[in-house]
Amino acid sequence: MKKEKVVLAYSGGLDTSVILTWLKETYGVEVIAVCVNVGQEEDYDEVKKKALATGATSAYVVDVVEEFITDYVFPTLKASAVYEDDYLLGTSFARPLIAKKLVEIAEKEGAVGIAHGATGKGNDQVRFEATIKALNPHLKIIAPWRIWDLKSREDCIEYAKKHNIPIAVTKEKIYSRDQNIWHISHEGGNLEDPWNEHDESIYMMSVSPKNAPDMPEFVEIEFEKGIPVKVNGEEYNPVEMVNLLNKLAGKNGVGTIDIIENRLVGMKSRGIYETPGGTILFKAHNSLEKLTLDRDTLSFKKTVAQKYAQLVYDGLWYTPLREALSKFVDSTQECVTGKVKMKLYKGNCTAVATDSPFSLYNEEFVTFGEDDVYNQKDAEGFINLFALPLTIRAIMNEKKAKKEQDTI
Repeated sequence: MKKEKVVLAYSGGLDTSVILTWLKETYGVEVIAVCVNVGQEEDYDEVKKKALATGATSAYVVDVVEEFITDYVFPTLKASAVYEDDYLLGTSFARPLIAKKLVEIAEKEGAVGIAHGATGKGNDQVRFEATIKALNPHLKIIAPWRIWDLKSREDCIEYAKKHNIPIAVTKEKIYSRDQNIWHISHEGGNLEDPWNEHDESIYMMSVSPKNAPDMPEFVEIEFEKGIPVKVNGEEYNPVEMVNLLNKLAGKNGVGTIDIIENRLVGMKSRGIYETPGGTILFKAHNSLEKLTLDRDTLSFKKTVAQKYAQLVYDGLWYTPLREALSKFVDSTQECVTGKVKMKLYKGNCTAVATDSPFSLYNEEFVTFGEDDVYNQKDAEGFINLFALPLTIRAIMNEKKAKKEQDTI
C-alpha cells in the first residue's frame, strides 16, 4: 500500500531534523522536506543532502528572495507598518510566503498534510497555519511541539543521538535565531531576563554603534510610487538593493533594537532585532511621505499602518482586510516619488534632505515675505471660525458662573 506524503518545513537544524524522523516513526509517512530560501545564510546543497540523509523521500530548496522583497516587504514598507512602534516585521511577513510555498509543493506532490517546527508558545504556529488554512483548508497540519513527548532542546538532542540523526548543535547553544535578507532576530538565553543588558557580541548583520566609523556616511534613496528604485543615483534590483543597504547600515551600527513585544498568544517576549537596510528604507520613505502627502491623508494612513502591522504580525496576510488596506495604501503612493538623503552615524539614521516633483512644500507660500496666494488678513476670520466652539464655551461658562453668583 502506497504511503501518504507529508510536507515538512525544513531548515536542517536540530528541531526539523528530529521532526523528520519523528514523522516517519509516528505516522509511517513519506516526508517531503522543503527549505524555503528567504535570504538566510545557509549552504543549501548541504541542507538538501542532510534532509535526504535523514530519511526524506525528496527535498526541495525554493529560492523566493526576490518575491519576498517585492510582494511582502515593499507592500509593508509602503504601508509604513511597524509593530508596536519598533518591530519592522522581519520574521512576520516571511512566514506567509514560506507557508504559501509549502502549500504549492504539497499540492504538487499530492501530500495530505504539512508539518512545521514552530512551538506552541510562539507566533509562528499561527502564521503558518492561518496561511495554510487560507490557501488550502483540506491539508492536515501537524505541529509536533504541541503533541510529542519531547519538551526541550535537550530532549531533542537525546532523540537525535538515539536515532543517529546528524546534528551540529550542542546543549550549550544559547540563542534562538531567525534570519532572512531583511533581518535577524535573537531570542532566548540570558535575554529572557529583561534586566540583563544584551551582549553586543551577538550582532551578526551590524556592529555596535561605538565601533562604527567616526565620520558620518550619506546615502541617497530614490523612490517611485513608494518603491525604492535607486541608491546614490544607481538603479538596483530589489535583492541587490537590500543587500547593499544592509552593508551600508550595518557597518554604521544602524537598525538594531532591543524590545519587549506582545506576542499574539498572550505573553510578552524579548528580542534583539537587526534590520539595518530596512531601517534606512523605512525612515527615508516616511520622510518622503511627509513632503508629498497632505495632513489628513498622512494622519489617516498612520491609523492604517498600525492595523496593517497588527495583521502582518498576527499572520493574517491572506485576508480581505489586509488586501483592502493594501489597495488604500497603493492609492496614497501615487505621488510618493522623489529622493531622500540619509545620514548614517554611529547607530543613528536621519533624513537630512528630501526632494520630490510632487512636493507639497512651497517656499513662496511659507515665506514671511509677501506672496500672491496668502493674504495674512484672512487669518483673522479663519481663527474666529476655528475657535468658535471655544468662544461659545467661554460665554456659556461666564453665564453659568454669573447665575451661580446671583443665587448666593
